[in-house]
Amino acid sequence: MGIRSTFVLLWVALSVGCAADAGDVAADGGAGDHSVPAGDRDRAAADTEWFTDRAPAVGLDFVHVNGASGAFHYPELLPPGVGLLDYDNDGDLDAYLVQGQLLDAGRTPANARMPPTQSMPLMGRLYRNDLQAQPDGSHAPRFTDVTTQSGIDADGYGLGVAAGDVDNDGWVDLLLTNFGPNRLYRNDGDGTFTDVSGPSGIAPAPGFAVSAAFVDYDRDGWLDLYVGYNVDYRLDSGIDCATMADARDYCPPETYGGTPDHLYRNQGGGQFVDVSDTALVGGRFGPALGVATADYDGDGWADIYVANDGTENLLWMNQRDGTLRDAALLSGVALSGLGVTEASMGVDAGDYDNDGDEDLFMTHLTREGNNLYVNDGAGSFRDRSTTSGLGPGSMAYTGWGTSWFDYDNDGWLDVLAVNGTITARQGRADHQFPYDQRKTLFRNLRDGHFADVTEQAGVVFQRSEAGRGAAFGDVDNDGDMDVLVGNNAGPVQLLINNVGNRSHWLGLRLVDVAGRDALNARVAVRRQDVETVWRRARSDGSYASANDPRVLIGLGASVDRPAVEVWWPSGHREEWHDLEIDRWTTLREGDGAAGRLTP
Repeated sequence: MGIRSTFVLLWVALSVGCAADAGDVAADGGAGDHSVPAGDRDRAAADTEWFTDRAPAVGLDFVHVNGASGAFHYPELLPPGVGLLDYDNDGDLDAYLVQGQLLDAGRTPANARMPPTQSMPLMGRLYRNDLQAQPDGSHAPRFTDVTTQSGIDADGYGLGVAAGDVDNDGWVDLLLTNFGPNRLYRNDGDGTFTDVSGPSGIAPAPGFAVSAAFVDYDRDGWLDLYVGYNVDYRLDSGIDCATMADARDYCPPETYGGTPDHLYRNQGGGQFVDVSDTALVGGRFGPALGVATADYDGDGWADIYVANDGTENLLWMNQRDGTLRDAALLSGVALSGLGVTEASMGVDAGDYDNDGDEDLFMTHLTREGNNLYVNDGAGSFRDRSTTSGLGPGSMAYTGWGTSWFDYDNDGWLDVLAVNGTITARQGRADHQFPYDQRKTLFRNLRDGHFADVTEQAGVVFQRSEAGRGAAFGDVDNDGDMDVLVGNNAGPVQLLINNVGNRSHWLGLRLVDVAGRDALNARVAVRRQDVETVWRRARSDGSYASANDPRVLIGLGASVDRPAVEVWWPSGHREEWHDLEIDRWTTLREGDGAAGRLTP
């Protein structure tokens, strides 16, 4: 068979999976007899807009361009990621939005199907948020494009964003992943950034990185960097793929093969050295798409989970000696419960069952169903995708950005997924990039099951876009989690949460002895006659996106002022008592009581 016929067959299996027209139909909740309780149905009737898209109203006028020109270059499928970060240290979240480029030399905006209003040249954009006081005492976000004055010149083909303070100066820095060289921008603390990609040791060589995560894996007080790489793709590959109907479309990732991920160790001051060859032991690298760092076995050292597209996933367990060993297969998270590889894309870690350990959720291809892996506390997992309802409830969708988050602040983590197909949907002349689907929202029923509450979530959940990245954070500082969504070849969305802060909450910014956000610090929230709730500070997870590093804990109807125990990444534990609720509070390492070294 010729090369084209061969890859037609390769693509058939994936094309069949995406044939269902899931963009305009509701997905089954998949929770068996566990329907939404009557009280919630009454509340849904009264409050029809749990989330509203406020992006245009608050100044986020960004439109993503993937450069698609009909050549079906594989990178066009994957962007964009998005980021929420407080780059100016004013206490509210700003936004970074990833932009694409034209991949075909000689093409013009007209024949590249670009929005007529999109300005040239194309580059990623930084928006500053200035919260504005409202008559009722609340604050509303207001974003201003500050890209030009920031000095960020992100003119590559952007895919993702990661955020972390790499030089411990108290100002968050930016790592941008590209189809091409990645770029590291140091925050200068005066509203500007400097490109330090070369001097920092982050290899400037071309590559195809999507998701990345800052993590202090060696506990030396400096943030290291894990970069997940996708496929070995070249623009001149000369490979064409098609659907069952013999219509040309994008090739699957196995067409090109995966490339190794990279781990960069921070030697201090934001100076990195690539330790991939010596530190990453025993892994079979695949096309990486999602990265989530957490202490999965409870030993006090950060581990790294990597969601690979169509190959075995990786679980890098920290050996506490500067190395990490892949334990995904033995831990039960390399394959599905049926023992097959799946197209893992977005991923997040969180304690959904409130038992004190980090569970895993990841999004997958249509007809594979999203996965829930439940941790036993020692880093071994069970696949509960089917029994939880999360797997069956997502069969009609191809998921990307996702997160565990407590949208209604009842103290139990729910889950949202941003969706979009990888094969073109027929009859979508109204869509510039016809790879669109709806978002989905699942509510935690507190018994190991989830209910699909997408229909009650608001009009924005009925819209169909080619969703990709999603960043989660409290954009208006009102005590509930909002969502910034990046759409491929479409406008950005800002989903403002209108329901979460009707319950009580506790907001914490955790700052370590170096003065930076203490990524992977764990928080135990203790109240009288209420079970302990565990949460974690992190900026990674989801898909190609950077999240709010602060910790938001839903307290439900409880008005008790809780005690909090913080397990710092350094190994110290500290306690704070009688914390005020319904407000944001900063806790600094060294200021608490009963600090001691963890064994």
